[in-house]
Amino acid sequence: MQTDVLIIGCGMAGAVAALTLAEDNQRQITVITRAKTPTESNTYYAQGGIIGGSTENDPEELIADILNAGAGISHLPAVELLAKEGPVLLQKILIDNAQVPFDRDENGELNYALEGAHSNPRILHVADMTGRAIMHSMYKKLAKLPNIQILTEHTAIDLITFPHHSTDPCKVYEDPVCLGAYVFDQINKEVLQITAGSTILATGGLGQIFLNTSNPVGSRGDGLAMASRARVRIINSEYIQFHPTSFSKLGSDNFLISEAVRGEGAVLLTPEGDAFMEHYAPKWKDLAPRDVVARAIYIEMLNNDYPHAYLDLATYKKPDEIRQRFPQIYQHCLNEGVDITKESIPVVPAAHYFCGGLQVDLNGRTSLNGLFAIGEVSCTGIHGANRLASSSLLECLVWGYRAAQDISKNGNSQIGDRSEIPEWSSAGMRYDPDPALIHGDMQTIRNLMWHYVGLIRNSYRINRAIRDLRYLRWEIESFYRKTRLSDDLIGLRNMIQAASVITFAASRNRESRGSHYREDSI
Repeated sequence: MQTDVLIIGCGMAGAVAALTLAEDNQRQITVITRAKTPTESNTYYAQGGIIGGSTENDPEELIADILNAGAGISHLPAVELLAKEGPVLLQKILIDNAQVPFDRDENGELNYALEGAHSNPRILHVADMTGRAIMHSMYKKLAKLPNIQILTEHTAIDLITFPHHSTDPCKVYEDPVCLGAYVFDQINKEVLQITAGSTILATGGLGQIFLNTSNPVGSRGDGLAMASRARVRIINSEYIQFHPTSFSKLGSDNFLISEAVRGEGAVLLTPEGDAFMEHYAPKWKDLAPRDVVARAIYIEMLNNDYPHAYLDLATYKKPDEIRQRFPQIYQHCLNEGVDITKESIPVVPAAHYFCGGLQVDLNGRTSLNGLFAIGEVSCTGIHGANRLASSSLLECLVWGYRAAQDISKNGNSQIGDRSEIPEWSSAGMRYDPDPALIHGDMQTIRNLMWHYVGLIRNSYRINRAIRDLRYLRWEIESFYRKTRLSDDLIGLRNMIQAASVITFAASRNRESRGSHYREDSI
């Protein structure tokens, strides 16, 4: 298969890029996703909202808030670009074009909410289902465009890169270039060779490599792993943001309790009913940056042997207000036996957002010619060591648009001679994938990363993780080479690769900063 632009991933970043690129009717865009439905992505589960510009001074105030949350290592040009272009593109793409039904007040004006570490209310939302509303609105638009092909249940295996995949040995003298990807068709059990003039990675995050996460099952670090194998430059990968409040009940799946709940006045409590955030962040208290709040809960649990903390909203909001503002959270908790209009919510921290990733410029270009990265898999430098709440969707919007504009303006890279790209070889893959081995290894990775490379780190834990990961990686790679492909097998290989990237980065950085918290920092 050959296409002008291949987009791997179908969250908000990929959707914005596809929508923008499709304005040229002569350009063919192919979007692939490992999921069964095109709306399934990290974006779909985003509850809180997206940053909008609510005041005249907001560009400057927003810049200050992002830099403060980023703990001193945010990339200022990227932050300034986000603050100035973001609200304009939000109006143009999400409100005017996609017609996302953001909540409004009784006068029909946009309703701005307050979230942690923001100096003023500036978060646009659709109740507590903002991501779902954005994805449904955008895909109504995408489905009508004839030059966009969306392939569901297609898993990217590896990027096609020269000279690595070239049959011509003389290509080694040329600059590396990305020419598409090898893709596994889950239904037909075959591998497609999709070549493209430009390839965009929009694969999202990697929370599933940790035991507790707010991320959906597909967030395995696929894009990071593929890029790592292709030797793309990756930075800031030690910075993993843990969301402070994920629903916690024995036998239940983790479910994100949006930061907007604390923005509406909810307070964190110990099981004894004592508020504790004033001891950790006297200025911000329950609205402190996420890394501070997550560590505070973790320390309280660790020091006092608590199974979880509690989040009390019922004391501060009327039942009807809670049900109207947080219908999804209310219903989910009710299904689990917790009525949040009457009682507190049991919560634990959970791996939530990857602040690092493939280093990109202001147009989403990576260090590999022909490859762009947008959304959570990329590192624009905005988030620094810790992401400001609700900034990620705006980043997806801005860089999805700018990457598409760059491709449209500068044209596609040379696809080259397809005969120089070898067909996928299944030689040696003689065993069927064993679900027990695959899921057992996945669980080992999750436990290892949670306990040794989690919220609080030190040299002993990290070194233990490195030793265990090296052995496990050898075992998984050996298993992978002998086994017929499946989505889970590809995911397992990517999980161990992503875990290794993060752990080695955490080992190299001895300074405690933001979401990378070391007990033994220098």
